Amino acid sequence: MNLNARTLVSEARALPHSLSGAVGRLLGTMAGHTSAPFRIEFANGTVYRNAAGQPSFAIVFRNARAERHLLQYGHVGLLESYFRGDVDVEGDLALAFRAAMEAGLDGDTNPLVALRNRWHERRFSNRSVEQAKANARFHYGLGEAFYREWLDRAGMTYTCAYWDERTATLEAAQINKMDHVCRKVRLQAGETLVDIGCGWGGLLVHAWENYGALGTGINTTTEQVVEVRRQLIRRGLAERIGVIDCDFREIPGQYDKLFSIGTLEHAGRDQLPEVIRAHAAALKPGGLGVIHFIGHVGVYDTEFYIREYIFPGGWIPSLAQAIAEMERAGLEVLDVENLRRHYALTLDCWATRFDERWDAIQALDPVRFDETFRRKWRTYLWSCAEMFRARNGRTHLFQVTVSKGNIGRSYPMSRAFLYQSRA
Repeated sequence: MNLNARTLVSEARALPHSLSGAVGRLLGTMAGHTSAPFRIEFANGTVYRNAAGQPSFAIVFRNARAERHLLQYGHVGLLESYFRGDVDVEGDLALAFRAAMEAGLDGDTNPLVALRNRWHERRFSNRSVEQAKANARFHYGLGEAFYREWLDRAGMTYTCAYWDERTATLEAAQINKMDHVCRKVRLQAGETLVDIGCGWGGLLVHAWENYGALGTGINTTTEQVVEVRRQLIRRGLAERIGVIDCDFREIPGQYDKLFSIGTLEHAGRDQLPEVIRAHAAALKPGGLGVIHFIGHVGVYDTEFYIREYIFPGGWIPSLAQAIAEMERAGLEVLDVENLRRHYALTLDCWATRFDERWDAIQALDPVRFDETFRRKWRTYLWSCAEMFRARNGRTHLFQVTVSKGNIGRSYPMSRAFLYQSRA
């Protein structure tokens, strides 16, 4: 027999009085918004099910401290308890996040979390170049060997892929994305391009091998710069492709074309205007660029646990904020494409590969890549996949094509050229 939300909330009275309200809301809200069968087990042994049959996932509280942390910090408290091992999630982790998001549990406005988020901004703001570099290295400096285990084999591209109806693999989808952005800027042989936040250089190599463009990568993560330079030397491309270790606000020179794939999220809450001005300054007059970034629809705080545990200093701007700054910097917005659904599929692949390759990842450095790290990163990858899939989600992925100044008839009048076969 199915148990409805009213039954679940009333049964929560068996818990200590101080917890019953929060637990009741958790149970009742989730039960009322998902058809997935689930089980919640509390530290006193009480078990709740929202439906009969085998649960798709179970949330197990190992101690009362985890229940208090939930009461104190909402969904962030639940996640932090999971990181510590005070809570276990059994079964389908992705489905657990989907159920929570469908119920709106990720959107709670906990005042203590808001206070912690403000303190994080004070401590880890990207205002200084030194702190911005430290923030980038925290995430991207984990080493090529770590990322190689679960990113694509085509170019180790750590940004949203492009999936058309015929695409079946992550590798093909990432090649699609690289070709898609090259087409958008009408990349030609002999042109110079700058790739801001170039990762492991996959797009730079693709642009040279397929279009004959001479690329320069901008990267503030020293570990990545060293690894990319080593790979370029190994492949005999060091004379054609360069990588500069510098902040996104310190791009030297001007270029015919510009790529900024996954950079604006790392500009920082108050540094967006400065970073976009630097983008514009790096383009020659009449130059074309693609600025590809995670953006909110509306102005919201960035999820605290992502900033605290995954991307320190990161801040997701709204689409409107980003476009306004592009216009102020002298960039004309030619086209905006929303790739939200593409990112859900990309993250599904990353999360699946991360889980499948965990033993190999842990063997790289058992101290750094311990169980706490695994739980944080599983949460990051699977929850973000569901965030981009969510029907009521406000976090999207935008690809904005821009020109330095108003474009003339030299640029196609329709999008048809993007989908024509190249000779």
